[in-house]
Amino acid sequence: MSKRGEDMSMESEKLTIFDEHRTPIGEATREDVHKLGYWHEVFQCWFVSEEEGEPYIYLQKRSWRKKDYPNLFDITAAGHLLAGETVSDGVREIKEEIGIDVQIESLIPLGVIATTATKGTFIDKEIANVFLYKSPFSLDDFSLQAEEVSGMVKVEFSQFYALWLGELAEVHVEGFEIDEAGMKHSISRSVSKKGFVSNDSAYFTPVLNGIRRYIGV
Repeated sequence: MSKRGEDMSMESEKLTIFDEHRTPIGEATREDVHKLGYWHEVFQCWFVSEEEGEPYIYLQKRSWRKKDYPNLFDITAAGHLLAGETVSDGVREIKEEIGIDVQIESLIPLGVIATTATKGTFIDKEIANVFLYKSPFSLDDFSLQAEEVSGMVKVEFSQFYALWLGELAEVHVEGFEIDEAGMKHSISRSVSKKGFVSNDSAYFTPVLNGIRRYIGV
């Protein structure tokens, strides 16, 4: 299927939509959800690991093929819940996007957070079911879904936390990316908040504080 065909297929997927009280009110296509600004559910999972006593958080680099926010860094794995799916069904996103098979029982729930973002005519009002996974995996273990993800990086959690507190202007990320020709390249560079899909402190503050509690820093 062509990239345009994949985009059109995804845009026609049906999502459950909600009112401001998180009460289901029906279904709408993904396209209408973002055009009309309906509340909808997503699944999100952050991977953290410890290397030589230092906790790291893992980020995906969104594919250059993506219609929305291409080439920006994002949550380790995330995706929309389709109509009829439960939150537990969202764990499929981890396997699909980054090739790691994880069971929902292995995840630590960090809460449900409502977030909004608007970019031109694109209105994203998400009810995010957020999870943490204490990962035994390294960067070499990730197998990426090319249509969705073009790279994976890690960053020291302390730096990442300080970035969203406003104590650092940039963080140093290390990992790899796959270019348009399918070639793998190393990534080692500094990234500011502009390099991420979202820079909403109302989201990052509770999520990162939740992660801190579970990893003991």
